[in-house]
Amino acid sequence: MEADEIKEGSQEKETSWLVSILFELIGAVFCAIFVLMLFLAFFCRQVTVDGDSMNDTLQNEDRLLVACMGYTPKCGDIVIVTHGANLPEAIVKRVIATAGQTLEIDYNTGDVIVDGVLLKESYIKGVTRATIESWSIPRVIPEGYVFVMGDNRENSLDSRSSRVGLIPVENIIGRVFARWYPFEKLSGI
Repeated sequence: MEADEIKEGSQEKETSWLVSILFELIGAVFCAIFVLMLFLAFFCRQVTVDGDSMNDTLQNEDRLLVACMGYTPKCGDIVIVTHGANLPEAIVKRVIATAGQTLEIDYNTGDVIVDGVLLKESYIKGVTRATIESWSIPRVIPEGYVFVMGDNRENSLDSRSSRVGLIPVENIIGRVFARWYPFEKLSGI
């Protein structure tokens, strides 16, 4: 009789141990999901590229992760800009010049010169030309603004156009730091 009671007791202990482990595992999974949701809600966003203005760097329908908190624009960063006053949707562009920097674009040669230095733009597709809606771009970018362009210079609505113009820093959602889809192109940016 005692052997049966001992056997039943050890089976109950084993079952309660497994249940305890299962509850701990479920709790850890829910905690991880909660932390991930908080991270995505406050520090990072997911956006989808719409259009070809950043080809060949980014493609239409690429899914990107954007760092949103505490971002200060830097030349060369790929950023997401809110739609602003003249655009119906948010746009993805590259920062070319920031506040206080001098900017010259030679539309005859396609050269972009920032602070007297010719930019080496290995990422661009096409030639940097004036757009139909070109405007008189200030030589020095004013405080609180940035100048942005798409990498596909012949197919990009960007700061060269009066419809976009200079971008107020507060209209920048954040910096793109990764492409997560399509999976075969998973990479940091």
